[in-house]
Amino acid sequence: MDIAGARPGHDAVPSAGAGREYFAADPTARSLGITLVDTGPGWATLRMSVRADMVNGHGTAHGGYLFLLADSAFACACNSHGPVTVAAGADIDFVRPAHEGDVLTATARERTRLGRGGIYDVSLTRGDEVLAEFRGRSRALRG
Repeated sequence: MDIAGARPGHDAVPSAGAGREYFAADPTARSLGITLVDTGPGWATLRMSVRADMVNGHGTAHGGYLFLLADSAFACACNSHGPVTVAAGADIDFVRPAHEGDVLTATARERTRLGRGGIYDVSLTRGDEVLAEFRGRSRALRG
């Protein structure tokens, strides 16, 4: 079975819990302490605390971890409709550093879907401060 309950190789049936099911099947995000706050059709909110082993030589959170958090929120949002969907590309702009102990929130929102493609924006915040903006481009796989 795939994330939405369809047989492999068949079109998935949209499920209100598809984003939740996707996250439950993602061991990488969970191993980093990322938690799913909530998700729904076309959106997701995830949270992560910056640990000591996530800090780089400048004493700030390594950008790869920030990208991973944003990408995980993007993945939950674009998989929330049911069909297995993957990233076709993504960009991130870092505007403020994060530090050890910071609690970060990634909020992904669908901007548009057309055919098998989609565009999603993710804001990465610490409280009310924006730390980074991420844009992901998705592609739903054919059954």
